[in-house]
Amino acid sequence: MLNLIGTYECKADAKGRLMMPSSLKKQLAPAMTQGFVIKRAVFQPCLELYPMEEWNRLMEKMNKLNRFKRKNVDFIRRFTAGVKTVELDATGRLNVPKDLASFAGITKEVVVSSAINIVEIWDKDKYEQAIDDAANDFADLAEEVMGDADDIDGLS
Repeated sequence: MLNLIGTYECKADAKGRLMMPSSLKKQLAPAMTQGFVIKRAVFQPCLELYPMEEWNRLMEKMNKLNRFKRKNVDFIRRFTAGVKTVELDATGRLNVPKDLASFAGITKEVVVSSAINIVEIWDKDKYEQAIDDAANDFADLAEEVMGDADDIDGLS
């Protein structure tokens, strides 16, 4: 399982390609041969880049959903809307599909940010706004999400 680290600023060219930062490319090297899946994020106006192994792991969980329940079918449809497979080209560029770039408002200035085992791809202004918006609530969120983790070693 990947544990990616880092937040990087980069630029998209006129064709929607962005050069993946070298540090992140090195971390993603084990996943390069299998390729990636790119999709709309569920909660934010950004894109998520899944290494194929991580995507397949997620699809195994989703495949266990009962498809005779309408909410499950609706969830699967919405979650996978606009999903595409992508690869980094020989120079390390990622071609962001136009429909997904439009969803995320990606034009030129881009932030790619690790999110444990996936990469989020943001329009720079939207990323900074999301970080600013979350700053006020982060202490409360951290306590709520991680506050009962007394039995986890190494968390402080």
